[in-house]
Amino acid sequence: MARGRTRRRKDGLARRWLLRAVALLALVAIASTAWFWWDMRTWRPSEELYPEQGAVIASETDALNFRTLKAIGAQFAYLELQPASRALDDDFASRFALAREAELEVGVIVPFDPCIRADDQSRRFTQMVPRDASLLPPAIELEATGEQCTEPVSDAAVESELLTLVNQIEMHTEKPVILKLGKAFEARHRTARSIARDLWLTRDRARPDYAPRPWLLWSANGQRVSEAADEPLEWVVVQR
Repeated sequence: MARGRTRRRKDGLARRWLLRAVALLALVAIASTAWFWWDMRTWRPSEELYPEQGAVIASETDALNFRTLKAIGAQFAYLELQPASRALDDDFASRFALAREAELEVGVIVPFDPCIRADDQSRRFTQMVPRDASLLPPAIELEATGEQCTEPVSDAAVESELLTLVNQIEMHTEKPVILKLGKAFEARHRTARSIARDLWLTRDRARPDYAPRPWLLWSANGQRVSEAADEPLEWVVVQR
C-alpha cells in the first residue's frame, strides 16, 4: 500500500512538472510570435546588403505621401495597375505624377489574370502607361494560377496567354519585363524555367528560394508599417 501511494505521488509530481513545462513552452512560443509580429511591422533588409530599396503601391492604397516614402529610404516605387476585369483606375495617373514629383524611380506592375485574354490586359496597360524610356522595367505579377476561372482554362492556354502578354508589353515599353512570380504559380507552371526574364520573388524576412535561378527583386516585408501611408506597404529590395 505504501509503495502504491509513493508511486502515485511520484506520478502526480511528474505530471505537474510536465504540465508546467508544456505551459512554459507555450508561453515562449506566444512571446516569440508576438516579438516577430512586432519586429516585422517596421523591419527591412540592411541597406549595406541591399542599397536599392523601394515599395509596391497597391491600386487601392489611400493617403500615401510619396515624399515621405522617399525620406524613409525608398529609391523607387512600383505602381500596381488594377486588373483588366475592373473599371479603369481614375487615380493611377495621379499616383504616377506624385511619385515622379517626389523624384522616385517609377515602374508599373500588371497583375496577370489567366481568365482573361492577353489582348485585353495589354490594352489596359497601353491605355494607362506612357511610352517613357525613363520608367523602370514593367513587372507582371503572377499569382492566380487559373484554377479560379469560371470557364476551365488549361495550363497550356495560361502559359500561351502569359507569353503573349509579355511580348505585347515589351513591344510597348521596349524593355524586358520582370516576372513577379508567386510560389504557387511557379509550382504549377514552372515559369522561371520557361520564360527567361528577371525574377521578382516574395517571402517575408527570409530570402526566397522557390525559383530555380537567382532573383533580381525581393519583396522582403509584405506589411511594413511606416509614416508614408496609413496602410502597411510591401517593401522591396534589389539584388545586384
